[in-house]
Amino acid sequence: MLQIILGALSLGLLWSIMTIGVYITYRILDIADLTVEGSIAMGAAIAAQAITAGIDPYLSTFLAMLGGMAAGLVTGIFHTKLKIPALLSGILTMIALYSINLRIMGKANISLLRVDTVYTVFQRLGLDRNGSAIVLGLICVTAIVVILYWFFGTEIGCAIRATGNNPKMVRAQGINTNTTILIGLMISNGLVAVSGALIAQYQSYADIQMGVGSIVIGLASVIIGEVLFGRKHFMRRLISLVLGSITYRFIIAFVLKLGMPANDLKLFTSITVAVALALPTIRKYVHPVKITIVEEGE
Repeated sequence: MLQIILGALSLGLLWSIMTIGVYITYRILDIADLTVEGSIAMGAAIAAQAITAGIDPYLSTFLAMLGGMAAGLVTGIFHTKLKIPALLSGILTMIALYSINLRIMGKANISLLRVDTVYTVFQRLGLDRNGSAIVLGLICVTAIVVILYWFFGTEIGCAIRATGNNPKMVRAQGINTNTTILIGLMISNGLVAVSGALIAQYQSYADIQMGVGSIVIGLASVIIGEVLFGRKHFMRRLISLVLGSITYRFIIAFVLKLGMPANDLKLFTSITVAVALALPTIRKYVHPVKITIVEEGE
């Protein structure tokens, strides 16, 4: 049981980086970006290919981040320069990335057994796979949360946040919203690719199909974090994303322990997200608004 808990915690931390990336597009930019399904696999593919070629694992992870940022840039150009709707732009990039990822890996999957990864240094200190993933995950997540909190407090960061809230007002202030959208998409997919690279090294292989359904997992983690841990302050929101991702992994581990077939996990996740998104509407039916008519003279 302890290993199940540690496994859920380690995966939750690694997936939380992807969740933060999804949050940037979904909540901050108000864009449903499906690029993440391709960029998470791209991060895994670049890191795995680079590591097997003898490149340092940390440098390989950095290269994966650059690849994800490039994917986000392409989606941004489709949307801002070619005026393709954001949803369709993400779909186009996601489809293209499937072929690109196959080109990068040269085959459907790459094994990372018996090669050094970013976790090797911690394993040499006596930690097992879950322990090393938890330590490195905490370091990465803490650094990302602090950096993003600082960045979104800067002038350009505030402009990105304002773009999602009211783009017309932002343009009226003389800010180029195309630039802010491009930057937001690049940051988002860069984080998603880093998550893919770390997950691939944790599970000791990269697979072309590992990105399927990742957008739903990211949305589920975002919603769970917001509902359970609040979203009053920006720092608290970022922390809630991490806790939401960990909670989601604990839920998955729990339902698997109860005997749910692994093939039904994506169906379970989809239903969870649909119910969470529909909660405001459900509440209206459960607690209808009461209208009191006050007669004249009362």
